[in-house]
Amino acid sequence: MSTTSIGKEQQYNTAKLWQIGFFALNNMATNLYMFMLTFVSYYAAGIAGLTVAIVSIVLTAMRVFDGITDPIVGFIIDKTESKFGKFRPLMILGNVILATSIILMYSITHTLPLSFQLIFFILTYALYVIGYTFQTAVTKAAQTVITNSPKQRPLFSIFDGIYTTVIFTLGQVYVASYLIGKYGDFNMGLFTELNTFAIILSAICTILAVIGIAGKDKKEFYGLADSTVNTRFRDYWPILKGNKPLKLLITAVTADKLAFSLLRQSVVMVMIFGILIGDYALSGTVSMITVVPILLITFIAVAIARKRGMRSSFIKSTWISFLSLVGLVGLFLVIGDPTSLSGNIGIGIVLFIILYTLAMGFGAIPSTLVNPMIADISDYETYKSGRYVPGMLGTLFSFIDKLVTSLAPAIVGLGVALIGFTAEFPTVNDPLTTPLFTMTLLLGFGLPALLLIVSLVSMKFYSLDDKRMEEIQEELAKMKAAGKVKETKGDSEVDAV
Repeated sequence: MSTTSIGKEQQYNTAKLWQIGFFALNNMATNLYMFMLTFVSYYAAGIAGLTVAIVSIVLTAMRVFDGITDPIVGFIIDKTESKFGKFRPLMILGNVILATSIILMYSITHTLPLSFQLIFFILTYALYVIGYTFQTAVTKAAQTVITNSPKQRPLFSIFDGIYTTVIFTLGQVYVASYLIGKYGDFNMGLFTELNTFAIILSAICTILAVIGIAGKDKKEFYGLADSTVNTRFRDYWPILKGNKPLKLLITAVTADKLAFSLLRQSVVMVMIFGILIGDYALSGTVSMITVVPILLITFIAVAIARKRGMRSSFIKSTWISFLSLVGLVGLFLVIGDPTSLSGNIGIGIVLFIILYTLAMGFGAIPSTLVNPMIADISDYETYKSGRYVPGMLGTLFSFIDKLVTSLAPAIVGLGVALIGFTAEFPTVNDPLTTPLFTMTLLLGFGLPALLLIVSLVSMKFYSLDDKRMEEIQEELAKMKAAGKVKETKGDSEVDAV
């Protein structure tokens, strides 16, 4: 049967705009917790009394644990079917676990005897990781059921980009300009207000996301509807080994995410704005100034993705971000006094804001595009082997992604320890020294720029561009129309009608 006779209506499962927008709130729900936990170092070391070294080790270990839980949750997703669908029950379960973990962590840890604080902190953080994994795994896996149209899939990135910008820019304003001003430092009053607000807002986002996916969380949208592929846990390695686009995307995106995980670490933000520039509140001001430009950057990048494919948008965005990071290093090396950037409007602060906006705006695009790109890879795997395993593929990506990005707190902790901050992290009250100046540039801009080179090299060999995905969707449509599905049994594939 020809593609023409099948027709576009049968070839593509399309969604209403509000469905895509509502479902993208699932990622916002988990990003609220991610933002909340960027300040956990100050709670653990400053209030609970754990040392900087121990906190850095625990955060790194928990990130590794986070990666380990991903394949397990992905396997659960692929095996789950209920009268409420495959994805919605796990979204709700994940959010409930997240809220429980944060409430327990921040209300009890610091009240325990010192000998029990570390154990309880680790246990509650591990509980947080489990909840986070359940909800974030759905964000990736459910991309396949929302829509399979190459023109519609990038639209998720617009909503996700807007929501992410709101969290990480307005959130920084909320903390740096309002909460710090109100409470004076990272104390229990600050954490209580921040956590309460984030938990409530995350729950609302989850409910709306469940509504958004309700009409699509049905078996008819689960890949090749007649397929009954028996996928086992041990199939993870053959799938990863045989899916070249997945390996390349994992390398490119994990390098990009590690780069900006370093830059977004709360300690690094304090070093850049609070110590190097000498005005931590400026971080909130800059965040406010950059909100609209970063949103415009997201719209431009998604427009390119819809017209020329997500691969093209990914590469162009990464190049701009790389050049901007290099420019930021050059700016701080050229100007004699970094503190001159605060207080007065001059060419220095204007250049800083422009370069910072370009770096952060275009640097966020690969992470914003990754969820619909994983859906492309899932469709590619279905086309290639007959397997519909979006949970497995999404969590394979997350597993390696988290293992790599778990290095961020450890790198920062090691970096500041090398220049003498072994008992506590640098704060806004520390004076600027030459070692601190050098380490700030290295952690904030230098290492991220080097990591983006890795991302660019990987994407050069990534093959799932817009034309290739159109071909794959045409073939999947033919397979559905003909009622033929490849069924994997052991190491062999047979046609089942």
